[in-house]
Amino acid sequence: MKRTLYALLTVLALACHTHAQEEEQPLVYVVPIKDMIERGLAHFITRALSEAKDAGMDALVIDMNTPGGRLDATKHIIDAISDLDVPTYTFVNSDAISAGAITALATDGIFMAPGGLIGDAMPIMMSPLPMGGAQELSGEMREKITAPTAALIRSVAERNGHDADLAEAMVRPENEYKIGEEVICAEGELLTLTSKEAARVVGEDKRPLLSRGTVDSIEDLLTAVGIENARIVRVTPTLAEKIARTVEGFPLSGILLALGLLGIYIEVRSPGFGFPGIAGACLLMLWFWGHHIAGLAGMAELVMFVAGMILLMLEIFVIPGFGIAGIMGIALLIGSIGLAMVEHYPGTPVYRIPDVDMHTAILNMSSAILLTCLFGWAAGRYLPRMPMFNWLVLQTETAHDDGFTAAPIQDDLIGSTGLAETDLRPGGIVSIGDRRLNVVTRGTFIDRASPIVVAEVHGSRIVVESHETSSDEPEEGLET
Repeated sequence: MKRTLYALLTVLALACHTHAQEEEQPLVYVVPIKDMIERGLAHFITRALSEAKDAGMDALVIDMNTPGGRLDATKHIIDAISDLDVPTYTFVNSDAISAGAITALATDGIFMAPGGLIGDAMPIMMSPLPMGGAQELSGEMREKITAPTAALIRSVAERNGHDADLAEAMVRPENEYKIGEEVICAEGELLTLTSKEAARVVGEDKRPLLSRGTVDSIEDLLTAVGIENARIVRVTPTLAEKIARTVEGFPLSGILLALGLLGIYIEVRSPGFGFPGIAGACLLMLWFWGHHIAGLAGMAELVMFVAGMILLMLEIFVIPGFGIAGIMGIALLIGSIGLAMVEHYPGTPVYRIPDVDMHTAILNMSSAILLTCLFGWAAGRYLPRMPMFNWLVLQTETAHDDGFTAAPIQDDLIGSTGLAETDLRPGGIVSIGDRRLNVVTRGTFIDRASPIVVAEVHGSRIVVESHETSSDEPEEGLET
């Protein structure tokens, strides 16, 4: 009995000791910023940082490898990082270009993997058209875009103890950056640093140019900042968030939207309901779901989208022609899609619709509608002629010369006589020999049991007339 009691006390003591060790371990959250920075990623970062704050983390490490991305999404990530009251670090593994460099400057310390790059943060304007690429900007428009970006990067650099002039040299190629008499970045170039250059010690105070060190792993980074034996929690995006990033990102978002609208357009222009309508609805739902997961589309847009689909289905299946229900359905669909392009992130009680966001939404919607019209015109003109799509269209002709007829040929009935079994007013049934046939007259009425003669046969249409009227013999009392 004593041995059992000692064993239980030992297990209890070990459990308490292990729990105490876990309590003493600093909790470090590692959040990845990989590939393009877009609104779906901003939503994931916001969710991850909210989870980390609730867990009581002691430090945050951004694991970064990005070529840049959207400036609006970058601002939301920076705001989310700035709200934290714990030390924040960026591990550049291996690139922090453009928007990635701005985000890295928003953290307290930057560490880089060997061979890493950071810098080149000059903003560019992307075309709203899918696969449109960067647009050429005039001098006035270039300054209108560059000035806010330069102010943003200076602000985040000053707030986190980085050199603001060095940060601005990443945005403005006309800015020369030098330490003393040594030119680090010449005028006309955008500042971009390698891991070795960023960790270089400069100035009289022997400070690092930008990076606090070159490390091989996040564990080495934590050792360098004095956080050892930490409990590391790596946050990864869910499957839904990964799909949302792909669907919401450029250029797939515009392509899905244009193809979805094209499918609905073809369905409205075609009788019945078939593959184009189903495919268009599925593509639009996928597009809408991606924006919903990314935090851009809320319940209001979802209700509008579903209501629009219901009205459109009623117009196609139930209500003849095309009228108010169809127009309202299309209007609700377009309205929900437009609002789904407006940013809405967790923690914001109302929609924030800056002019630039509304401008972008209008451009994207207009471009999608334009592409839909172009695709629809091209499909109607060229699709039926393309050999690869011949299976969609019936190519066989049933010509009369080839022996095909829509009804049996009954020319042998011409001149045949019979009796009307019903009143012909002007259509009815007659009997000719042992056959009962549906016939019509030339507009005259023929009473039941009257004799008739077949005057014309046109396929399945048999024309008869009164046998007395058709007789060549003159009626009694008339002179010839």
